[in-house]
Amino acid sequence: MALTYLHTMVRVKDLDKSMEFYRLLGLKETRRYESEQGRFTLVFMSPPGQEEAPIELTYNWDGDDELPSDSRHFGHLAYGVDNIYEACAHLMENGVTINRPPRDGRMAFVRSPDNISVELLQNGEALAPAEPWTSMENTGHW
Repeated sequence: MALTYLHTMVRVKDLDKSMEFYRLLGLKETRRYESEQGRFTLVFMSPPGQEEAPIELTYNWDGDDELPSDSRHFGHLAYGVDNIYEACAHLMENGVTINRPPRDGRMAFVRSPDNISVELLQNGEALAPAEPWTSMENTGHW
């Protein structure tokens, strides 16, 4: 049996707000499908040059009351970044809470507007510990 990875799907309540969050992470829209009959929109977003590893944002036009309040059972998405401190600073400057700061210079967690846990990992070796990250406490769940 041959197996090919296709995508990871997450349901979103506010498509524009969710897309903006994933753009802040550096993802780009690669494909979109809208179904008038099914009353939904699918937006696929990927890191540049990695179109084979998309996240599918599924938006139901008539709302989605079935989304759980805590999506931790999903696990998390994970993305590598070239400089975890710069990535976290960029997200904070744009209103994203850093739930688990990169105190170790290696790993951080944030949450999407739909409560999806997103892990950021430093590409290569961990960066040297630096402020304000080393003394920053966790915020909420990650």
